Amino acid sequence: MGNFFANPLLQAPSRALPRHVAIIGAGTIGPDIGYYLKSALPQIRLTLVDVAQSAIDQGLQRCRDYAAKAVARGKMSEAQAAQVTTNLFGTLDYGAMRDCDWVIEAATENLDLKRRIFKQVEQVVDANALITSNTSSLPAARIFAELHHRGRATVTHFFAPAWRNPAVEIVAWPGADAEVIDYLRWLFCATGKLPMVTTDDVCFMLDRIFDNWCNEAALLLDRATAAEVDSVAAQFVHAGPFFVLNLANGNPIITETNSLQADEEGEHYRPAPIFRSVQKWLTVPPGKPLQVEPETVSLVRDRLLGILFSQTVDILDRRIGDPADLELGCKTAFGFKHGPLDLMRQLGETESRRILASFAATRPGMPEPKKPLARYQQFFRHVLVDDIDGIKVITLRRPEARNALNDEMTDEILEVIRSHENDPAVQGFIITGFGPKAFCAGAEIGRFVGMLGDERASSQYSRDCSRLLIHLDSMNKPVVAALNGMALGGGLELAMRCHAIVALDDAWMQLPEITLGIVPGIGAMVVPFRRWGHAAETFAAMLGRAERVSASKLRDLGVIDALAGDVPSLMALAKERVRSLADRIVDWRNKPATLPAALSFSPVSAAGAPLSRQVLEILEQAIRDAAAAPTLEVALEIGYRAFGRTACTAAAREGIAAFGEGRTPNFANMP
Repeated sequence: MGNFFANPLLQAPSRALPRHVAIIGAGTIGPDIGYYLKSALPQIRLTLVDVAQSAIDQGLQRCRDYAAKAVARGKMSEAQAAQVTTNLFGTLDYGAMRDCDWVIEAATENLDLKRRIFKQVEQVVDANALITSNTSSLPAARIFAELHHRGRATVTHFFAPAWRNPAVEIVAWPGADAEVIDYLRWLFCATGKLPMVTTDDVCFMLDRIFDNWCNEAALLLDRATAAEVDSVAAQFVHAGPFFVLNLANGNPIITETNSLQADEEGEHYRPAPIFRSVQKWLTVPPGKPLQVEPETVSLVRDRLLGILFSQTVDILDRRIGDPADLELGCKTAFGFKHGPLDLMRQLGETESRRILASFAATRPGMPEPKKPLARYQQFFRHVLVDDIDGIKVITLRRPEARNALNDEMTDEILEVIRSHENDPAVQGFIITGFGPKAFCAGAEIGRFVGMLGDERASSQYSRDCSRLLIHLDSMNKPVVAALNGMALGGGLELAMRCHAIVALDDAWMQLPEITLGIVPGIGAMVVPFRRWGHAAETFAAMLGRAERVSASKLRDLGVIDALAGDVPSLMALAKERVRSLADRIVDWRNKPATLPAALSFSPVSAAGAPLSRQVLEILEQAIRDAAAAPTLEVALEIGYRAFGRTACTAAAREGIAAFGEGRTPNFANMP
C-alpha cells in the first residue's frame, strides 16, 4: 500500500493544483464530480466530454442548477456561484483535452470501453497528465494495461452524490507511481474529501461491503419482502438497501460487480437472479419502517450482519484497506450508523461469533475470520499518528463531526502521548486536525444529554472530560497545537492546554457554549485569565458573548505564537516550537489570574441573540471564584461545578435540545 503520511496534508504536494480537468462521461456521476471540483477549486477550467451533446448539455445545466440551489439556501454567494459556473465547458472532441492536467473517466462500467477511452486520451494529453477512472469494481491493472505511461494512472472511486459525499477510494496498484498516489491523497484531502487507499482487488474496499450487503438483501426475498428487509436494516443504516437501489438505479451495478467478484473469488458471490428481472423495488422510505414479525427480524438481522462481518474480516485479513478507513467509509459513503467493527464491539465477541458461524453455515464459501475477533479491534479509530523528525504528530480525524472530541478520541490521544512521552527518541508532540477547515469543533455532546438536570453527574462528566488536559498540564515534553482551521469550545480548551499554539492565517476561535445555555466546563473559565491575563478582555467577550476571534488577533495578543499560510508551513512552525520548548516549558499554573476591569455580561450574544441571565450569572461568579482560588486545581474544580449547575437550568435544556434539532434556541421567558 506504499509508505506515506497517515495525514495526507503533512505531505508537501509534488504537483501544482490542476488548471484544466476533463471528465469523460456526462451521465450520472460525471457532472457531480465536476461540480465538486469546481466548488473546491473554482479557478480551474472544467470540460465535460461525452459522445452525446444532449448528455453534455444536461450535465452542464445540472452544475448550474446545483450552484443556483446553493445560493438559494445561503450556502454560496452569487459571486462564488459565478466562479463555479465560469470556465465550464462541454465537448464531443477529445482534442479539447490536449492541455489537461487531469482526465477523469466516468463512463459505463465496461472494461473494453474504458480501455478504448484511455487509448484515445493517451494520444492527446501530455505524458505527465494524471489519468484516473471512476470504476467501482474493475481492477486498475486491467483498465490501464495498454497505456504507455501507466505510472500516472489509477482509480479514483467517488461515491454518490459525488459533489457532497466526502468518500473517495484511491487504488494503490503496482503500476502507479507512489508520487501519484500521495498527490491524489493530498489533493482530495485539501479539497474536503476523505481519501482512502485500497489495494487493486476487484470491487476494492467499500463496494465489497455495499454490493454484497445489497446482494444478501436480495437473497433474503424468499423469506421477507423488500420493505421488511429495509425495515430491519434501519437498525444499522439510514436508508435500507432496496431504497438506495431504487435511488441509484443500482440493480445493473450489483449484477455487474457481484458477477465480477464471483468470477474471481467463487460462486458464493454470484448476484441474485432477481436483479435481472426487477426495475423498482416496493419498499418503505427512511424513518417509516414496517412492523415485522420477530422471527423474520431475527433472520434478516443475522444475515445482514453476517455478510457485513464476513466482508469486514476478509478485507482486513487480506489488507485490502485500513480498519479506520473501513469504519469511516461505511458511515460516510453509505450512511451506516456505526461501522462494522463498532457493531461487532457493541455486540461482543460471543454474539459476533454466533452470527459469523450461523452465516458460514447458511452461506458456505463466504469468508470467515482468520484470527481472534479481538485482534480486529486493535487500531485507532479517531486519530492518525505520524512521525516527523522525531516528533509525533497526532491528527484528530472525525471529519463527519469536524473533528469534535469524544471519549474515545480523548483516550486515543492520551494513549499516543503516554506511549511516547518517556521515549528519549521522541522530542515532543503536535496536535492538529484532519482536513482543510477544522482543528476541532468542540466536545461532542454525546452522553451529556442524559445528564441534564443532574448537577452531580454533569460536574463529574466535566471532570472526566478533562483527563487529557490535566495530563498535558503536568507534561515535561512539549505539546504544540497546530490549528489548521476553526477551534471551537472544547477544541479551543484543548489548544489552550498545549504548551504553544500556531495557526493558519484564516483560522478562528470561538467559545459558543453560552449560546447553548451552558458554560465551558474544562478550563476556559480558568486558564486564559491565568496564562494570558493581558488578553482578559478578549477572553471575557468570548465566554460571555460567544465572540468569534481571528487567529491574527490572538497572535497580536500573544496567545498564538505564529501564523502560517499553508499546512506544510504550519507544521514547520509547530516543529520549531516543539524544539524550542525542549527543557524550557513555562509553567503558568501558579500564575495569579487577571480579570477585566469590569466583568459584567449583557444577555445578548455577539450575533445579537438573547442569552440566559441565570447562566451568565453562573459564568461570572465562576470566573471570579476561580480567579481567587489558591491553585489551578481548586480553580478547575470551581469550573466543573459551575458546568454542573448550568446543566440544571431551563436554558441548558432548551439550548441542548435546539442543538440536537438543528434550530436556534429560544431563551424567551427564561431567567
